[in-house]
Amino acid sequence: MLRVVRAAAVVVVAGAGIAVGLAGPAGATPPGIPSKATAQTQLNALTVATEGSMSGYSRDKFPHWITISGSCDTRETVLKRDGTSVVTSSTCAATSGRWYSPYDGATWTASGDVDIDHVVPLAEAWRSGASSWTTARRQSFANDLTHPQLIAVTDNVNQSKGDQDPSTWQPPLTSYRCTYARMWINVKYTYGLKLQSSEKSALQTMLNAC
Repeated sequence: MLRVVRAAAVVVVAGAGIAVGLAGPAGATPPGIPSKATAQTQLNALTVATEGSMSGYSRDKFPHWITISGSCDTRETVLKRDGTSVVTSSTCAATSGRWYSPYDGATWTASGDVDIDHVVPLAEAWRSGASSWTTARRQSFANDLTHPQLIAVTDNVNQSKGDQDPSTWQPPLTSYRCTYARMWINVKYTYGLKLQSSEKSALQTMLNAC
């Protein structure tokens, strides 16, 4: 769901949704991020192929967000995992907290300003091999809390990324690109997804800068 694009996250606005121009906590750290050496091995093992078609694609073919525990769904679970001092309602909605977005370095105090990014976008996965998966496997991919596939980030940054791969989009915060590459590689490796030549070159450049 698109939201109105805001100005840079150093402007303090009255009310909810404040972009704090201060250093945030260490930031979201999804599980399973491999070392540079492991990521390199995984990248070398990935199959390079021409990108597949978007024919038949629909986000509905990747059911999300699903219930994880009690009344908490995947989005709410990641918001609690990646935030600081997160308070939730009886229905598991985040009512307060702080979220540092490692993609751009902004910190937010309203959960509505935060998106849960699929590191490897659903449409990208579809073009890379997920079109042949069962719905159950696509659901697991879209709600994966075990591998570095989900991360809380600034909503507008997530929307600017869309379904692009690292050959055309990388986190604005250059210091995070090494981590982003290792996350992306691990997810593609874990799920046996293919990658394009230009995508592999971009990932290799990002790893070399680690």
